[in-house]
Amino acid sequence: MEMKGVFMILEVKGIKKSFDEKEILHGISFTVQSGKAMGFLGRNGAGKTTTFRCLMNVFKQTEGEFLLDGKPFDVNQNHIGYLPEERGMYAKVSLKDQLAYFAKLKGADNKKAAEEAEYWIDYFGLKDYTNKKLETLSKGNQQKIQIAQAFINDPAIIILDEPFSGLDPVNAQIFKDAIKEAVAKGKLVIFSSHQMAYVEEMCDEITLIDHGNIIISGDLEEIKKKEGQDKLVLRVNPEDTAVVEDVLQNKFGLEFHIVDGEYLITKNTEHTSNEILKELLNHVREVVSFGQYRPSLQDIFVNKVGGETNA
Repeated sequence: MEMKGVFMILEVKGIKKSFDEKEILHGISFTVQSGKAMGFLGRNGAGKTTTFRCLMNVFKQTEGEFLLDGKPFDVNQNHIGYLPEERGMYAKVSLKDQLAYFAKLKGADNKKAAEEAEYWIDYFGLKDYTNKKLETLSKGNQQKIQIAQAFINDPAIIILDEPFSGLDPVNAQIFKDAIKEAVAKGKLVIFSSHQMAYVEEMCDEITLIDHGNIIISGDLEEIKKKEGQDKLVLRVNPEDTAVVEDVLQNKFGLEFHIVDGEYLITKNTEHTSNEILKELLNHVREVVSFGQYRPSLQDIFVNKVGGETNA
């Protein structure tokens, strides 16, 4: 069994960034732990890429600091795999040669670099293209090589900006497996995305940013529990609709709205869930389902920042 890496905590503390006197990041703070995947979420233009660029020292933040285990984070002193928003590799160089080149940039010797290149080319199902130039590959396969360079030579910290962009479901699954393996090895993994289904499947923790402010951050399951604690969800047979609405409105004075055939009910302090259920059972033919509301990540995202996401 492969040993896990050393436990790490990356702290983003009070980061501000301005361009031409316009502040883009407004003092954001959150924490990422190794051995977990953090989903960094937000609409386009929310500040995700700017945060990553400051973290990677592409440009300097205006205020604030990044700490790794309580000490200033130095990109040059840590083994980092980074997939930037702007993909850029060498179109006329073979897959093996350029992945080996990136491995050597990260400290591998010639033998290790060649082994790493071959491993990741094979991992992503591109063995037949090992000696082909990048420009001869489809866009999806080029994307896989872009991703491979972020994982090459076993980085301790992996930072991925919209990594699922351009991947079909089959290749997305291969990539998800790579992330899960990295997390299982104790790597510190953070990736930005607005594809809620992938984040919900893979991430233990999330941070949601909107207009340069952190809206919510923490354990995903705890966030779901908190966001759903004041709501109930009810499903009945369609013929009972009028009766249900009468009971909810006139008997209990409850606010509700209907989503995909289910009643999403806002609880109040005057009536317990059991009281509501008992009254419903006295009036309707069948209560198909009734219980505490548990929002999806998509629900939370839309509720907090609005707008459309890619499910």
